Amino acid sequence: MSHLYIPKNYKSILSVQETEHAIVMIKDFFQLALSTELNLTRVTAPLFVEKGIGLNDDLNGVERPVSFPVKDMNEKTMEIVHSLAKWKRVKITDMNLAPDFGIYTDMNAIRADEDLDNVHSIYVDQWDWEKVINEQDRHVEFLKDTVRRIYRCLKRTEFFIYDRYPAISPILPPEITFVYAEDLQRQFPNDSPKTREMIAAKKYGAVFIIGIGGKMADGTIHDGRAPDYDDWITETGNGHHGLNGDLIVWNPVLETAFELSSMGIRVSPESLAQQLEERGCTERKEMMFHKRLLNGQLAYSMGGGIGQSRLCMYFLRKAHIGEIQVSAWPESMVQDCAKNGIPLL
Repeated sequence: MSHLYIPKNYKSILSVQETEHAIVMIKDFFQLALSTELNLTRVTAPLFVEKGIGLNDDLNGVERPVSFPVKDMNEKTMEIVHSLAKWKRVKITDMNLAPDFGIYTDMNAIRADEDLDNVHSIYVDQWDWEKVINEQDRHVEFLKDTVRRIYRCLKRTEFFIYDRYPAISPILPPEITFVYAEDLQRQFPNDSPKTREMIAAKKYGAVFIIGIGGKMADGTIHDGRAPDYDDWITETGNGHHGLNGDLIVWNPVLETAFELSSMGIRVSPESLAQQLEERGCTERKEMMFHKRLLNGQLAYSMGGGIGQSRLCMYFLRKAHIGEIQVSAWPESMVQDCAKNGIPLL
């Protein structure tokens, strides 16, 4: 089921040609800022990985990966990646990188089971990044410091665009606000997690919600997370859990909370075992990735993904992600967008 929101009296600030030029500028500027801020070197990345070895991102565990057999490999099945969340950790380990250094890459994925709307597409493009950290850095203040560094990159990119397109005024607040998912749940127990995100994003302008995937005090979770990359079970003090989170801004065009990035400190061997147990996925312990991690053969790390099309969509004040990327959409959505001045590429 697809859903489309039509902003009242929407008109794109930039023409299609100007938009194409601006997309290139944003991507070039932001990735240079990110790599400099976090000490990341660019690497090439796979479009597909072998099925059954534990490298693909399982998302919430119900999304079907696009797969295909390979003739010259005895019909071995390959899967189009959902993201590179686990592949990156293997990569930085095999590269033998020192602590505080890492990698970033252009990740392109197909998520065939996505619910299509203004911000969700079956084609996903993001900067996937991962860096080596020391074991003693596995705490929430280290996470917050990294989020602030990424937020500085967002602020610099916003000014970069404003300097070239004065009609696009800066709107990001000076600082990002940190809130725990559990605190939002206590404050707004009768609201859904998405409504809580909207309340926080509208109030603060930019917010990082900590603790995505683990059970909160009422037994619910704020949002789904696979059990084998982010650490959402480790206690961080004051009754809070989770060393991960989502970076969310308020989108004035769509009048909603708008997620730009998901990131976190990765599981240790101990927290992986706990999270696999909690999710009933202990059979994964026999997969290549999980065996290496449980045996202490993978570097301690943190990492995340930053949506490329979403970032451009936000900074260029677009109403639909299809104004930034070429994808496939229901015919009814294409027609409704055309009627309402939303030029899909």
